[in-house]
Amino acid sequence: MIGKVVLAVLPAVALVGFRVGITALILFVVQWMRGRLWLRDRSDYRRLAVMSLFGVTFNQLLFIGGLSLTKASNTSLLAVTIPIFTVAIGAIIGTERLRLIKTIGIVLAALGVVILIDPRKASFSSETTLGDLLIILNSLSYGIYVATSKEVITRNGAFRSMMWVFIFAAAICVPLGLVSFSAVELDSISPLVWWLVLYIAIVATAGPYLLNAYALERVAASTVAVYIYLQPLIGFILAVLFLNEIVDTRFIVAASLVFAGVYLATRRRN
Repeated sequence: MIGKVVLAVLPAVALVGFRVGITALILFVVQWMRGRLWLRDRSDYRRLAVMSLFGVTFNQLLFIGGLSLTKASNTSLLAVTIPIFTVAIGAIIGTERLRLIKTIGIVLAALGVVILIDPRKASFSSETTLGDLLIILNSLSYGIYVATSKEVITRNGAFRSMMWVFIFAAAICVPLGLVSFSAVELDSISPLVWWLVLYIAIVATAGPYLLNAYALERVAASTVAVYIYLQPLIGFILAVLFLNEIVDTRFIVAASLVFAGVYLATRRRN
């Protein structure tokens, strides 16, 4: 929803440029202060550059572009494909074992999210087709990133890896963003929009990427991906606490399916 507010004022590519550039700057300053800028293995620069394409550049451009062309409910609903893509890609390249119990867990959690979001709120019409396709490609891009990034992140650490991922991504996204932003009149941008841009860069981008990288150092990629299904559930709980939303039977059923699915997908075999 915050993204929709900003996109009403800023072009999609400009928002991506600000989002990626601010995040890259913050991570660089933190790592510079810690004295942990450089990688031990030079070949990891190439690996992180490729990761930046799928994990940030393509991912952000496709997501923001898709969000500007479709409904927020469509975007939330299509996000359930991220863990599915992650597990499928991991199975193809040999980093994940496609166990039946894990597959059942992912399907149950996805079903819970679909029930929670309510597909009737989505509108998959010809007007949103392009935006919906971009969101699906965004999910595929992020799935590739999560499924292939564990080794290099484990070797270099979450903070240092993400710094270089965002630096490489900024080299592409920031120039594109500045070109797009040049067509915008500065007077039309309120202080609130700039604060929202900072929120998107720091809270909605740097934070989640660092947490995901930190988790990838310790658990399987599919485990990290499947926890995405908890996001809409947490959002609904916050809406109950602060916006007086009502907990109904649909929410209880959806929550039960999500928790059961996450448990089955992430539990360890004896």
